[in-house]
Amino acid sequence: MEEINGKWTLFGIDWNDEGCFHDVKELKEYIEKVGFLPLFACGIEGFSVEEHTDPAYWWGPNAALDPWEWRAVIAREGKIAYGKFFGRKTGFISKKWFPYFANLRRDGYDFDSLWDDGKANQRQKKIMDLFEDDTRLFSYEVKSSAGFGKDGLKNFEGTITDLQMQTYLCMRDFQKKVNKHGEEYGWDVAIYAKPEQLYGYKHVTSAYKETPEESREQIIKQLKKYYPEADEKVVRKLVK
Repeated sequence: MEEINGKWTLFGIDWNDEGCFHDVKELKEYIEKVGFLPLFACGIEGFSVEEHTDPAYWWGPNAALDPWEWRAVIAREGKIAYGKFFGRKTGFISKKWFPYFANLRRDGYDFDSLWDDGKANQRQKKIMDLFEDDTRLFSYEVKSSAGFGKDGLKNFEGTITDLQMQTYLCMRDFQKKVNKHGEEYGWDVAIYAKPEQLYGYKHVTSAYKETPEESREQIIKQLKKYYPEADEKVVRKLVK
């Protein structure tokens, strides 16, 4: 997706073209096959949901055909992780491949150990202290409870993005706010959780036994299997 003359433009394919996803089932099958996939174009040709879908159906009236809605369906099901995992932008990682990303991005650290070794900042600590393995919180709840806001800590969006890039958090669902009358209003809001809620601690950390560099090379090898023409520098930057 790119802004052209003040208008956001999607770079997809026609509905009838080979390789076009027509429903969330086809998208999930592709993610499971490849292992991980950004939502929007990332500099590797074809390696995104955007480039496998028809732009005419994004943000349309039919939720079943809308890739923007598919991301919410996938996040809600909890079988594939969704979050800002690729260049600080959103995408998907399958259960099989999540441990490799966790080992690489965390450098073998659980968050508490990261904090103890002085490798996490206070803003990150304030957010992560809110989460147990079964916790789900709206983004505005995280922001308020962790002390961000006008007279509090700054850079909430950057901090929660960092925690997703490090695989300590993911987006678990999207829901509207509810007013005092029990009525939904406004835009859908992200709900955050730890990926351990999806896959369990043992699975998420199962690649800790290998070095982060070994995990990185495994991820790169998998990506190049399906996108052999991808530029090596772009691949490495996207993965790490």
